[in-house]
Amino acid sequence: MGLIGTFRLKRRRVWLAAGAFSVVAVLGLLAGWFFPQQILCLDTGPGHGEVLVVLGGGSGERADRAAELFKAGVAPRILLSGAGDAQDNRRLLVARGVPAEAIEIEGDSKSTRQNAQFTVRSLRAEGVRRAVIVTSWYHSRRAYRCFRKYGPELEFLSRPAYYGYESARRARPVNWFIWEEYVKLAGYWVCYGVWPF
Repeated sequence: MGLIGTFRLKRRRVWLAAGAFSVVAVLGLLAGWFFPQQILCLDTGPGHGEVLVVLGGGSGERADRAAELFKAGVAPRILLSGAGDAQDNRRLLVARGVPAEAIEIEGDSKSTRQNAQFTVRSLRAEGVRRAVIVTSWYHSRRAYRCFRKYGPELEFLSRPAYYGYESARRARPVNWFIWEEYVKLAGYWVCYGVWPF
């Protein structure tokens, strides 16, 4: 095979690889559009822990879910993680019948990564071995994987809030929180080594 034949073969391989990548990208976008709950939501199912870890953000649904789990006896106390809205979530929890003395606050973290890093540090100091993460359904996979990365010796459960889940399940236009979560999921993998699956 001459030089021209080798060049043509290499060019054909590049085009085939580009075509295969394009097909995978389109299929990924379609899956992300029609099945966000299967990709983003991670619910480990029933189980008990020593503490419920409620991540900041959301629209109050995370505190609602934590109050529900607390009343069901899933864990005897709640740790709120997140700068800015931890106090708001504390007020919501107390208003929903959670005793103030059962609530702790980690109010320094400003990202999911910091939620995991700072909370894991507290859990280790307190000798906690098993914690239940409470966040929004679309944020649950990234949150769970972050906690597993920064606290590999600890056991974590994921019990997300399902506010907005049904509209995503019916394949209505997916809101920007979900598309932003796809970007963050990829970013956490590339930047911090948090493998999403």
